[in-house]
Amino acid sequence: MPESPFVDRLGAQLLSAADGASEVVLPLRQDHMNTWDVAHGGVTMTLADVALAMAARSLAGDGVGVVTVEMKVNFMQPGRGELRASGRVLHRSTTMAYCEGEIRDSEGHFVAKALGTFKYMRRLAVGRDITQQRLRSDPSAKPGPSDG
Repeated sequence: MPESPFVDRLGAQLLSAADGASEVVLPLRQDHMNTWDVAHGGVTMTLADVALAMAARSLAGDGVGVVTVEMKVNFMQPGRGELRASGRVLHRSTTMAYCEGEIRDSEGHFVAKALGTFKYMRRLAVGRDITQQRLRSDPSAKPGPSDG
C-alpha cells in the first residue's frame, strides 16, 4: 500500500489490489470505537475509501495516484471484531474511476456499502504549498476564502 501516515496509524492492511479489485482488512482496536463500543462511522468510511482507492489505483500506471472526488456510504449494521473491505472498479475513463465496495465484519455480517468516484492524478511534489506557489507565479494574485 502506498505510504499514508493516517492509514498506517489506523492499522489498515492491504491484502490485494490488482485488475481493478482490492481487499483491505482492519483489526478493530479500542481507539476505533464510538461511545456504543462499535466501529466509529469515520473508521468504517475511511476503510471503504482506502479499498475503493486501491481498486482504482490498481489500474493506474506508475507515478499515478487517485484522489477521492466523492463518496457515499450506507451503514447497514455496527462493525465489530475485524473489518474487511473489498473494492472494485465499475467503470474507468482516462481521468476517472467509478467504484463500489462493501465492508463485512469478522462474522461476515454486512456492515456497509460504498460508492465513490476517484480522479487519476500524478503525484504532487511533497510539501509544496500551492497557495504560495500561485502567489509567486502571479504577483497580482491574492489569497481568497478557500486559500486558507
